[in-house]
Amino acid sequence: MGIPRKLEEMSKRVQCGEQATATVRELLSWFGAYRRGWWNVKAIRKGLDEAGLITSPDFEGEYIDASVIFQVKQSVDTVSATVGDEVSIRDHVTVHLVPGQGPAERPEPAHRISRLASANTPPLFVKPDATVAEAITLMLRHDYSQLPVMQSSRELKGLFSWKSLGSRLAMGKSSTRVADFMETAKEMSSDGSLFDAVQIIAEHDCVLVRAGDRTICGIVTGYDISKQFRQLAEPFLLLADIESHIRYLISKAFTLPQLQQAKDPDDQDRSITDVRDMTFGEYVRLLQNEDNWARLNMKIDRKTFTGWLEKIRDIRNDVMHFDPDPMDPADLKLLRDITGLLDRCQRLTP
Repeated sequence: MGIPRKLEEMSKRVQCGEQATATVRELLSWFGAYRRGWWNVKAIRKGLDEAGLITSPDFEGEYIDASVIFQVKQSVDTVSATVGDEVSIRDHVTVHLVPGQGPAERPEPAHRISRLASANTPPLFVKPDATVAEAITLMLRHDYSQLPVMQSSRELKGLFSWKSLGSRLAMGKSSTRVADFMETAKEMSSDGSLFDAVQIIAEHDCVLVRAGDRTICGIVTGYDISKQFRQLAEPFLLLADIESHIRYLISKAFTLPQLQQAKDPDDQDRSITDVRDMTFGEYVRLLQNEDNWARLNMKIDRKTFTGWLEKIRDIRNDVMHFDPDPMDPADLKLLRDITGLLDRCQRLTP
């Protein structure tokens, strides 16, 4: 599809020595994408490569509404490098030269904590000499369970929470200063793994996130993780429901030889002995045939329904890459709608 016009503009600005920036969401939109699925990332990297650009930080690991800077792509100088040496490229990425291979980027966490909105929202905090009454008032107003105790945006002192307050009061602590009721705060780098954060939060209720400039840029709690889990899990669960319904409809109407006729002709190494051996694409291929469709005895339009299934197959391929970006609302609505439709059809079918 060529380089998007907006990316060409960024390239020209960089070549003229100007600063060129955009949010990750804007970069995605230039390629007609909503989230960083595997195919979208591949297309963007190809476009950046053709434009002679990279982004700093790398767009794949940043929060979707964070800004990235476009820079001229630097080639790797391998003149003096030997096997096993580290070679610095792209200003901040390190690669290793491996025997028999070209440079390969060092793997980074697939899902950084920095991709959560809460990790990019500087938290409300109190200073150590604040009163306990002030901290309680702020927590009640905002319905928070804890507040970071900080001297400044970079100087983290501890964490004040209902838990730290209650435990110290139970031990007879008497004071009006927040510093006397705080506990040690857990923190991690913004480029740390989301899965490492889950373990910390399970043990300590929250984790503070520190940015590259050493400021505390966010706080991630169990509530944030549960929201992220729902965002990640709901599409999987809806797709599983849809596939279960489709299998049920097909299993009642078709014999094994008929199922085998829908097999992908390019996939010779796989055998179909049951409807569960079929791919989603084979479900669609089976039902696109008018005679096959008639076997279901469903009084809904075949072309419309199989068109929805084609779209769901594309969504499924994207979802299976487990990208933490939010799904396109229209795609999520389609999954919910078709799940409801199939559920009603199954309940109404004798």
